[in-house]
Amino acid sequence: MEPVFRTLEIASSMAVRATGTKITFQGLENIPAHGGAVVAINHTSYIDFMPAALGTHLRKRRIRFMIKAEMQDVRIVNFLISRTGTIPVNRQAGADAYLEAVRQLRAGELVGVYPEATISRAFVLKDFKSGAARMALQAQVPIIPCIVWGAQRVWTKDHPKDLGRNNFPITVRYGTPLPPVGTPAGLDAVLKDRMSAILQEVQLAYPHPPGEWWVPECLGGGAPTLEQAKKLDEEELAERARRAAERR
Repeated sequence: MEPVFRTLEIASSMAVRATGTKITFQGLENIPAHGGAVVAINHTSYIDFMPAALGTHLRKRRIRFMIKAEMQDVRIVNFLISRTGTIPVNRQAGADAYLEAVRQLRAGELVGVYPEATISRAFVLKDFKSGAARMALQAQVPIIPCIVWGAQRVWTKDHPKDLGRNNFPITVRYGTPLPPVGTPAGLDAVLKDRMSAILQEVQLAYPHPPGEWWVPECLGGGAPTLEQAKKLDEEELAERARRAAERR
C-alpha cells in the first residue's frame, strides 16, 4: 500500500482540484502495466514531477524519482524520500544513485529521470546527460519519453510562483517506449530527438500567446533563447559557488 506514497497521491489530486488545474493525459497506454522502465521527463518547472506521477498512477504504477541529494537537508522532504523509494543523487559522486536506480529498474520499478538535469529556462530541451540511456541499457528496460507542458506557469526559475486558483491547463504526454538497444550515445540521441518532436507537438497544440514569458522564443514568446538561458545558468552556478565559499 505504501501509506506515505498514497497520502502524497491524494494530496496531489486535491491540490490539482483546488487550483482549478486541468491536466490532460495523452499516451497512457505507453506506460507498461508491469515491469521496469525509465521515465524520461523534460524539466521546465519545480513541480513537473507531480503531473507525470499522477499519469502513471492512473495506470496503477508509481514513479521512483531521482532527486538531488541536497533535498535531504529539508527534514520533511527527507522523510518523504526515505518512505517513497526516491533516489537521492549526489551530483559530484552519483555512482551509488545510479546503481540503486538500476537495481530498482531490474526489480520492476518505474524510475523517473530528468535527462536535462536542471530546469530549462528556455522551455525547450537543453543538452542531455547520458544517465537515462545508460541505466536503461544496463537494466535492459525501455525508456518512456514523457513531456509535461504548462507546469512552468505555476512555478519555475526567475518568476514568482502561482500556487493559487490559477486554472492553468497542463498537458502530459507519454511517448512510445524506446527499446534498450545500441550505445548510450546513440540511444541518448534517439531519446532527445523523440522528446523534442513530442514537445514541439504539445507546445503547438497548447495556447501560446505572443510575448508571454512562459512561451518559448521560437514560438514568439518572451522566454530566453537556449544561449541566453545557458548564460543565466552559468551565472547562477557562479553565484552559488561564491556563497558556498563565503560560508566556508
